[in-house]
Amino acid sequence: MTTLVHHETRGGVATVTLDSPSNRNALSVRLLGELERALEDAIGDEAVRVIVLTGAGPVFCSGADLKEQAPARAERPDDAPVTASFPGVMSLIWQSPKPVICRLNGTARAGGLGLVAACDFAIAPDSATFAFSEVRLGVVPAMISVTVLRRLDPRAAAEYFLTGEVFDAARAAEIGLLTRAVPAGELDATVARYADMLLRGGPEALAITKRLVREVPGVTVDEGMRRMAELSAQRFTSAEGQEGLRAFMQKRPASWVPSADAPAS
Repeated sequence: MTTLVHHETRGGVATVTLDSPSNRNALSVRLLGELERALEDAIGDEAVRVIVLTGAGPVFCSGADLKEQAPARAERPDDAPVTASFPGVMSLIWQSPKPVICRLNGTARAGGLGLVAACDFAIAPDSATFAFSEVRLGVVPAMISVTVLRRLDPRAAAEYFLTGEVFDAARAAEIGLLTRAVPAGELDATVARYADMLLRGGPEALAITKRLVREVPGVTVDEGMRRMAELSAQRFTSAEGQEGLRAFMQKRPASWVPSADAPAS
């Protein structure tokens, strides 16, 4: 049976690739199962510091595999297997202590945008297009709204969720869906630049900062100041913080920065 998700690691970066171009990397139950295992492997691998999620072919992800998602039997209208498999995958990406970069190889639609929004960074070629096409099928962008609405400007979310209109990469970056839209020839270099910057951060510091970015806006200023003062003191006195300070003073890479010639696996 053909593998639908590939996973390789080089220099501290795990690249997880959706490889089902025949159906535009649609989210089938089997692809989601393989993707979940690949993500779990990358998150659990101490050699991995950054995860890159990408796709094969001209489309990053076309959304749910509608052949599987449609009810198989009239007496089971609630039988939507992709719905059961997808939330766990998005949660794995969202909660990953390791930064996740989405390298969009091309267009994304519907459920594929839930993956994009779950990632910490999203880089796409400026030729890519996007659409929340659910309402035009008589369904709703329910599961993906959990990640997407945490990224998008509210007015833009209403516009594109309700109309299903196609929009381009420049607009996607403007409304917060993408981190960057770049010429196709610059895609790999841009992803590599972000990965390199992330590899220079302490693993514990990155995991904590991911949570901080999401949680601090939801607390009061007084509570935030109190909690962040405690956290700052903890990090400066932590083993990782102490190593980072020594490395800075000694003008050398910190111990967590992977060797440039680390082999692939």
